[in-house]
Amino acid sequence: MSIRVLLADDHAVVRDGLRFLLEAHGGIEVVASVGNGPDALAAAQRLKPDVLVLDINMPGLNGIDACRRICERQPGSKVLILSMHGSTEHIYRALQAGARGYLLKESAGAEVVTAVHALHTGRIYMGEKIAETAMQDYLARCPSTSPIDSLSSREREILQLIVDGRSNTETASVLSLSVKTVETYRSRMLQKLGIKSISELVKFGIEHGLVQTG
Repeated sequence: MSIRVLLADDHAVVRDGLRFLLEAHGGIEVVASVGNGPDALAAAQRLKPDVLVLDINMPGLNGIDACRRICERQPGSKVLILSMHGSTEHIYRALQAGARGYLLKESAGAEVVTAVHALHTGRIYMGEKIAETAMQDYLARCPSTSPIDSLSSREREILQLIVDGRSNTETASVLSLSVKTVETYRSRMLQKLGIKSISELVKFGIEHGLVQTG
């Protein structure tokens, strides 16, 4: 079965290029192509695509706010942000809104296809340049002692799998642990780092360079 993709960008030439690129690789069907945020919301609700590729700068409703609403209403649909903005502020805002991937338009190319497949299989995907930006930002404000140093090697292994989008069951299988043990490790990490939710833990991991780059 093909991966059903919705494209949302205010430039028709970008949408046409993405459609050609995605459908040329096979196994991907572009079910809708829209030029603004409100149309993206309506099409997402009507078609329930597997993956949405959203630009940030769109009329009516920006891509980050559209992403937040779509993720709240349709957790089964995964959002990939494709933008000209590569600042850490844009990246983190997108992740906080529920995006599972982020690519820069300037370096997208065939990487869009890879990212769509990654999101469809439940993984987080960050473009190579995005991963570099996140790391550079961290190094620029990195204290001499990193909070991640407080984690044990096993906790860091589990954190990496969490960032990769693995469930407790999948993590337990990869590390040959029981699900209950994995849950205990996750709870311990939250307490140790002073973090309240798994989404914040994912953000923490990304800020410290634990990024899925495919």
